[in-house]
Amino acid sequence: MTTGIKVRLSVMMFMQFFIWGGWFVTLGSYLAANLAATGAQTSTAFSTQSWGAIIAPFIVGLLADRYFNAERLLGVIHLIGAVLLFMLARTHSFGEFYPVLLPYMILYMPTLALVNAIAFRQMEDPSTHFSKIRIWGTIGWIIAGLAISYVFSWDSAAGLSGGLLKNTFTMSAAASLLLGVYSFTLPSTPPRAQSGEHVTLRELLGLEALALLKNRNFLVFVVASILICIPLAFYYQYTNPFLTEIHVVNATGKQTLGQMSEIAFMLLVPFFLLRIGMKGTLLLGMMAWAVRYALFAYGDAGPLVWMLLIGIALHGVCYDFFFVSGQIFTDSRAGEYCKTAAQGMITLATYGIGMLVGFWAAGQVADHFVRYGVHDWQAIWLCPAIFALLVFLLFAAFFRNETAAIYRRVD
Repeated sequence: MTTGIKVRLSVMMFMQFFIWGGWFVTLGSYLAANLAATGAQTSTAFSTQSWGAIIAPFIVGLLADRYFNAERLLGVIHLIGAVLLFMLARTHSFGEFYPVLLPYMILYMPTLALVNAIAFRQMEDPSTHFSKIRIWGTIGWIIAGLAISYVFSWDSAAGLSGGLLKNTFTMSAAASLLLGVYSFTLPSTPPRAQSGEHVTLRELLGLEALALLKNRNFLVFVVASILICIPLAFYYQYTNPFLTEIHVVNATGKQTLGQMSEIAFMLLVPFFLLRIGMKGTLLLGMMAWAVRYALFAYGDAGPLVWMLLIGIALHGVCYDFFFVSGQIFTDSRAGEYCKTAAQGMITLATYGIGMLVGFWAAGQVADHFVRYGVHDWQAIWLCPAIFALLVFLLFAAFFRNETAAIYRRVD
């Protein structure tokens, strides 16, 4: 892979995650401050991500693996997404907001699999190259968060009361427009299927990736991916409202510590895969979730704020060691003609099924531990901490270790 290709793929990843990080981190705070959304409405809004992820494999499997170049499909989706994000910035009630957010997320979630497929197609050794490209997505997320807190102050007390968080959608709309145009300049990523080849309905829907579940390790990985995303949903849905409610200054900016740590730990993924294998790397990621939520439970905005900051910074271990390693594991297991569908299936399992259950559970837990409008955050955070620990123990018992050698593709 040439330096020019690396740069082009890195720009793609930067813009892909700048768009998402530009509005998603502050969504909970935006809904409360701008639209006076209830807890149930907040869970409903976050669950649009999951519905998008559930539909994503069918879109990707039907179109990208069989009919259309992945980079062109990516461009069309982001151009449409720019229009929808612009519309979100101009809604005034949850009743107006949700009908626009749902189709946007149905379109956006397949792009997570598309950018991975475009990147993987250019790589001879994904276990070495992918993390160095994907890291720019993390940088994009960081820049978006820093801009919100430290450049525009949209999440400050004045910004929240003035309704300025709506500008996050306009910022992301502009980025989506740019990525939509830029996508048409990316390396050609044609569908794997041969012209004139007979295609069954199963293949059209990308269901051939389900055959991967016959492998015990892959099945255990998929189940663990679903389960670990239940506590993950707590982080996405409630970290920003939690920090702002207990009066942590520049909460969104401080949350970028998690993405900053991603940069360091993502570069360490190949090292850990080689030294402790896939099982050890995934287990480290799972244990980090349990530790993070325990720190959230006992930290505060005063003398113990360091516990919150460490908990946020653990995001690098949580995300990279489980999700990035899992993407590499999935690519290594997928057949030649269903790699995109396989990535889509993991998107369904994690951001779809797992987080759909997780967003619902987070809403139920948060509503249960609220008294007179005040959340008992210690009790709330201990719930995902205990659950993540149980998933860790189950995965340790049933997943067999593998070395990184199998993740080098031989074309």
